[in-house]
Amino acid sequence: MRAVVFERFGGSVDVRSVPDPVPSPGGVVVEVHATGLCRSDWHAWAGHDDGVALPHVPGHELVGVVVEVGADVRRWSVGDRVTTPFVCGCGVCEWCHAGQAQVCPAQTQPGFTHWGSFAERVALHAADTNLVAVTDLVEDSAAAALGCRFATAYRALHARAGLRSGEWVTVVGVGGVGLSAVQIAVAAGAKVVAVDRTPGALELARGLGAVHTVLAAGGERSDGGVD
Repeated sequence: MRAVVFERFGGSVDVRSVPDPVPSPGGVVVEVHATGLCRSDWHAWAGHDDGVALPHVPGHELVGVVVEVGADVRRWSVGDRVTTPFVCGCGVCEWCHAGQAQVCPAQTQPGFTHWGSFAERVALHAADTNLVAVTDLVEDSAAAALGCRFATAYRALHARAGLRSGEWVTVVGVGGVGLSAVQIAVAAGAKVVAVDRTPGALELARGLGAVHTVLAAGGERSDGGVD
């Protein structure tokens, strides 16, 4: 298959042919139809994550179709259209059973603990725990963002904040996660104030339903803070 590969941190990134992945007993191989670009991918390339081994294929925001299934997988079949969260739990530890897979001590992360989705195919582990079915009503370009930026914002607003219709929400910083938060909050019936230092980002937030926007002024101080 073809994949995006780098062989040293901070070095050149090339598209080349590499071996196809194979599924683990509890995992699957997904043919990637779309993949997102996240700031975390830059951190992997820059060498900021000590779990990344070289050479490496980055990428963790994805949607695609299952093309191979491990022997122990029960819930998924070849042809299923799926996505996955950025952090994949093992599915058997106490943290996973408590719904806290993001702190699973045996977690895997495509694009970090193993080769990721900047490729024609990607292996995903503990499929029965981690895969999420994607309806054909959602386009590939939108579905690829669900497992990272959207899941992050959704958990913050609903699982942690308990957002309710009619409440006010201030989103500080409207990049990938922030714009996702704007959309999720608006869909929940909340009124959103978006704050950012970039007029273009605020324009996007208004287009997604923010009722007020605040252009944050200031620059870096000599002590490293922000005015």
